[in-house]
Order: sequence, then structure tokens, then C-alpha cells
Amino acid sequence: MEVFLPASTKISDCDVEATFVLEINDTDSENGDTVEMPVNAKAPVKVRPMEEQLNYFSSYLRSAKEKFLAKWENPEKTSLASDDTKLNDFSIVKTIGTGSFGRVVLGEHVASGKFYAIKILHKAKIVRLKQVEHTLNEKRILETISFPFIVDMQFHFKDNSNLYMALEFVNGGELFSLIRKEGKFKEDTARFYGSQVILAIEYLHSIDIAYRDLKPENLLIDNSGYLKLTDFGFAKMVRGRTWTLCGTPEYLAPEIILSKGYGRAVDWWAVGVLIFEMIAGYPPFFADQPIQVYEKIVAGKLRFPFFMSLDARNLLSNLLQGDTTKRFGNMRNGVADIQSHIWFSSIDWVDIFERKVVPQFVPSVLDATDTSNFDDYPEEILPQAKSMQYEEEFEDF
Repeated sequence: MEVFLPASTKISDCDVEATFVLEINDTDSENGDTVEMPVNAKAPVKVRPMEEQLNYFSSYLRSAKEKFLAKWENPEKTSLASDDTKLNDFSIVKTIGTGSFGRVVLGEHVASGKFYAIKILHKAKIVRLKQVEHTLNEKRILETISFPFIVDMQFHFKDNSNLYMALEFVNGGELFSLIRKEGKFKEDTARFYGSQVILAIEYLHSIDIAYRDLKPENLLIDNSGYLKLTDFGFAKMVRGRTWTLCGTPEYLAPEIILSKGYGRAVDWWAVGVLIFEMIAGYPPFFADQPIQVYEKIVAGKLRFPFFMSLDARNLLSNLLQGDTTKRFGNMRNGVADIQSHIWFSSIDWVDIFERKVVPQFVPSVLDATDTSNFDDYPEEILPQAKSMQYEEEFEDF
């Protein structure tokens, strides 16, 4: 569920003390023993030295940033707008997802025979919910980024009532569905998926983009078993602080809830929540009502299941760190603190990036049009006005 925290919802109203305490909960284990956390854990030397891996990505990200800026600073030259395209150019197969502002459908471009996941957004809903800026940000960001673990937008267009973004169709289903099916992952599996997410976030941060909506529902599994990050509705270029209250309750960093202003470090907190949920089968902070979730996040007490390894606990305690100056990913060494952590010692980051690691799970898909890994949704007739609606608001789409 995506939510916007109303301005009136403040933790100060909930009488919660904003201190962060690490608590290991082993009450589910047979003997109930507490476990000491390893301090300053470092990964052992790999077959491919860590320095070599870090240098590889440093070089790659420098080049990637140059390519991004060339597009970002010249939007008129790099636009993926397709003014001649209309929805009638597609044969709609079925709806594969729904959201607050519209839906995602699988469509076949009749002339080319290519299939796309078409994100359809209702202009009126976007304006009513004051999401024009977020929508334009999403379009512009998707138009200019390129990374192996991020969904690729092919083109976009609009008509009188709706906006359309044609994305590559990733048909292995959501990571969310796989977690629910399996209950929880072995740590090797969580490590495999987590490493891809970390590389995607590292790429986005290298070009000053905060993603701000990491959760299993926004991670798609391709037909090879690798992840693709999707839904950039909350993504934003952030070079300092921002104050927008947006996201999913269980994945919000404490600084968002406390309305302190926040930076890209919120994504590393969310990475911690994701890894925890993959291993445990549930997020570290959950409750029946969002306000109760916020209270738990700000209280900051981590309770680990007994079966979680010491190394995983150590990593997560550093990602789910309330003090942003001590949070992994946001310190002097940046993402290197995460990548060199002992929990990732079996990961060769270059091999992950180059997709050389054999996934433990490969989705069952018949062909490029197989939608069996997605839920069924009721179809609806798209509203279509007789004249162009909200032309000024969406002039840049």
C-alpha cells in the first residue's frame, strides 16, 4: 500500500521517544540464549579482490553519470515522446497491475508485434491527488536512466484523458509474490536479490536520484531470474534535503516520519527492511495501523528471529541505523561498507552485475506474453474526453 503521511500525523503526537536501541530477540529459539553481535565485521579476501570490484564500479559509474547528464541536461534531444502513437495502435491483452492513478496492461504493438507493459495514468486522478510533479519526475527519470536491474522505458505518449508509458514487459512476477509463496528465503537467496537491489540503488545515488519507494512489490523478476526495479513515481533528484512525506509505512526511514528533512540515505534504510523481510518473512516493524508502525520505527528496537545469522544481524543493525551519520551506505566509504561486509563475502559484485551468477529461482514462463505470474484484475473501459484535458499541467509529458 502506498501512503502519504498527512501533515497532521506526527510522531510527537504519539508520545514516542526517538531513541534507537538494538535488541536481539531469540525467544523463538530452543534455549532462548541471547547472541552477541560481531563488531565491525569485514569480509574475507575474495577470489576477485574487493578493491578490484570497487574500482570496476567506480569506473562504470563515472561513465554512467556522464551519459545520464548528457540526457538530463538536454531533454529536448533525448525525449522518448512518441507523438504519433495512440492507444489504438496496441492490442490490449490484459491488465497486469493496478494503482492509485491507473493501471498497467500488457499490450501488443500491432505494427511491430512487440509487447510492452503499458502504464496508464489518469490525468484527472493525478491532478486531484496533487501528483503532477511526481508523475513528470517519473517520466523524465525513466527517460534518462539505464541500468541492468532497472526496468527500461521504450517510449511514452498521451491523449485527451490519459498518460502512457511503454515499459519492457518483465513477466516473472513480483518479488512480493515469491516471498509470500515461499514464506521466507534462505540467506543465500536474499543475498542474491539484495546484491542486485544494492547495485541499482548505488547507480541511482551516483546520479543524485533518491528512489524512495523500495519494497518487494516494486521488484520484478525477469525470465532469467534476475530483478528489475520498477515504479519510479516517488523517485526524485535529491542533492541536499527534501521533505516530501511519501512511501510505504513499513519501509519509511525514521527521518521521514519525524519530518526532519532527509536525503538519499532513506534508500539504504529501505534496503535493510527489504533484506530483513526476505530472510524473516515479515518486515522488522509492522502493526495493524500505520501510526503504530511509525511508532515502532522511531523507537528503533530491532528484534531478530532466532534463525537469522549473526552476520545478517550485524549488517541489518548497520542499515537500520537511526543515526544517518552511522548508517551503512551513507558514511564516508559509501556503499563499500555494505559490499565489503562479511555477509556478502560470497558475492562477486561484478559477476552479479554481469549476470553470470546462476539464480536459485527461475520463473516459469511459456513465452514473452505469458502473464500467469501476475494476479487477475477486472478490466475497465478507459475514460476518454472529447478534448485535451489538463494540457498545461502535462505539457512536458
